[in-house]
Amino acid sequence: MKLTEKLALKALHRVDPEVAHGLSIKALTSGLAPAPGPVTSARLKTKLAGIALPNPVGLAAGFDKNAEALAPLSQAGFGFIEVGAATPRPQPGNPKPRLFRLTEDRAAINRFGFNNEGMEVIASRLAKRPKDAIIGLNLGANKDSEDRAADFARVLAHCGADLDFATVNVSSPNTEKLRDLQGKAALSALLNGVIETREGLSHRVPVFLKIAPDLDREGIEDIAAVALETGVDAVIATNTTLSREGLQSSHRAEAGGLSGAPLFEKSTRVLAQLSELLDGQVPLVGVGGISNAEQAYAKICAGASAVQLYTAMVYGGLSLAGDIAKGLDQLLARDGFATVAEAVGCKRGDWL
Repeated sequence: MKLTEKLALKALHRVDPEVAHGLSIKALTSGLAPAPGPVTSARLKTKLAGIALPNPVGLAAGFDKNAEALAPLSQAGFGFIEVGAATPRPQPGNPKPRLFRLTEDRAAINRFGFNNEGMEVIASRLAKRPKDAIIGLNLGANKDSEDRAADFARVLAHCGADLDFATVNVSSPNTEKLRDLQGKAALSALLNGVIETREGLSHRVPVFLKIAPDLDREGIEDIAAVALETGVDAVIATNTTLSREGLQSSHRAEAGGLSGAPLFEKSTRVLAQLSELLDGQVPLVGVGGISNAEQAYAKICAGASAVQLYTAMVYGGLSLAGDIAKGLDQLLARDGFATVAEAVGCKRGDWL
């Protein structure tokens, strides 16, 4: 990490976390951020659900909720970017404070509740997106919607023309009863509605499904079955957790979803179980607790075709994306892999 980035992070950690996040988006849009361009190599180039990626290190949804910083983020070292979550209508989300740093645990708790400017504003920004970047949108539902399943399809219909992929997010713990949509019948109906909507778009947008880490074995088996039945293009494992096991920070009792370092093992075990059940038929994206190249590599070896970061950047800065991609390249070379794809799932058994 550069000295200027270290100093900026130190300053940001002195203010309210949500204010700090807003300042980081402003810094990006003002050009005050690392811009190495997408890090790539012959080893790092890979495919995810048919999408060619310069490297497998992506930005998770939630960082750029309103698609404000597409151009600078596309130059920050990531192989792909996911923005949102977007809902049909703008909504303020849950009351503040709703974001908490757990510095001792290298973690965060949020209970934002899908705060965003709505699909119309977000679609207008996506229309001006950099064309050489890989950009996806996390689809959400309005808190007061009478038909949440239909909301996901509405957002895809409105924004799909300018997307490389879309993620159905039924795993946020911060919208009441949203996780109920992970049940087998409800999830099948929801995904079928989204996939049917996709048929009316100008191009085929791969549909991803993002799941919670708090599923039991039966729940994971149901997710795998639904993924195969509906034909989703990838599964993102995982979102934040409701668990508070082993936390040290004074904020550990705050309500919301926990992300960051404590999520690494739990999310990787869910990832490995899904990898075993799906057996290469549906690719996986590993998310949860990645803060260095070794952890990104561990997710890939457990079964992920690509990975995503977010909370680690609170502590390691935006340059972490490029650093992890470069480190991953070295680890693949060390172990004799010519490509990322060759390493996918090679140590899955370690996590089962």
